[in-house]
Amino acid sequence: MTGVLCDRKIPERLKSKIYKTIVRPVAMYGAECWPATKEVETRLSVMETKMLRWTAGVTRLDRIRNDERRQRFGVAPIAGKLREARLRWYGHVLQASGDTVRKIGLNIDVPGKRPKGRPKQRWLDTMHVDLKVAGTI
Repeated sequence: MTGVLCDRKIPERLKSKIYKTIVRPVAMYGAECWPATKEVETRLSVMETKMLRWTAGVTRLDRIRNDERRQRFGVAPIAGKLREARLRWYGHVLQASGDTVRKIGLNIDVPGKRPKGRPKQRWLDTMHVDLKVAGTI
């Protein structure tokens, strides 16, 4: 795939379409079910920035801002796309009937004690943050 994205003979518009239709969906596969932490979002953002830099044929020494590069390729930040995917999935879960696996999984309580230390981020915690950002809550 890097051979296609790094080839200077291929127009940037085609590279952008390839990135949007192949690379990004592979990177975000199943993202609607991840309890996305800041670390995950940062890693995906770094991956996206590196891919766009390779695709544009520039280095960090060229000192081109990330938002300029995204605008050049017509690509939205991957963190926003993650949020969209989670909110879309949450809508599907809420519309499902009460006996479906996804609806049962949303409301399930796991018995037992939680381990010591800081609680791990749960999917619903991520959803509450996403809903606040979207302005729904």
